Amino acid sequence: MSVSGPRRFAPSPALTVAALLLTALFVRLGFWQWHRAVQRQQQWQEFARGADQIVALGARAPEAVPLFQRVSVSGHLDGAHQFLLDNRSHRGVAGYEVLTPLLRAGTAALLVDRGWLPFTGSRARLPEVTLDAPAVETLSGRIAPLPSPGLASGRVGPEAGPAWPKLTSFPSARELGAALGTALPERILLLDPGTPYGYLRDWQPPGMTPLRHYSYAIQWWTFAALALIVWALMSARRPTPAAR
Repeated sequence: MSVSGPRRFAPSPALTVAALLLTALFVRLGFWQWHRAVQRQQQWQEFARGADQIVALGARAPEAVPLFQRVSVSGHLDGAHQFLLDNRSHRGVAGYEVLTPLLRAGTAALLVDRGWLPFTGSRARLPEVTLDAPAVETLSGRIAPLPSPGLASGRVGPEAGPAWPKLTSFPSARELGAALGTALPERILLLDPGTPYGYLRDWQPPGMTPLRHYSYAIQWWTFAALALIVWALMSARRPTPAAR
């Protein structure tokens, strides 16, 4: 027998708890993405401001200037001790970035990212990165952090042994310094595209665009609203028929 009449709102405890947990999770993920968007926007603004002028680094540590600031710095590029950063892609093509120590008088060496080279097809055949630089050279570029994978599982320290260049994946400054036998700063120099001794250098602000993070935040909050709507619809029940 069919039963007509208005639905009554009678949510079950289990459904209510599940809906609240999902809603709280989606709201939290939305705020996390929004916070990431704000951080990314600040980094992109710093990247843009860093190109306004070039600052002489001198004997100062790279931490003494703002992140992504363009600087000029003098020293000797140590072509005998270089690192190849593995798992670095450009437009979907796998390859390496070349890190070369810049030996500076009276202060710590500075690692220079000379740019990107494509994967040779075999880890046993590394790209040729031989360098013949003068005793003292003035270079320009941006001060930047070492690339980071975000997950510890992506990190592989420099290869042991006497062979150079050394292959490594998302290393720390401490690991690189240990391989070189000297302390290194946490920041490196991204060599300017027009500067000699480099490879492909298409430096971009880090990470995804802020707009994409904002869109992800809105998506998570939309999921939170949908979870509540589904909970409300499933909690509206038709009246049960009366017993005869």
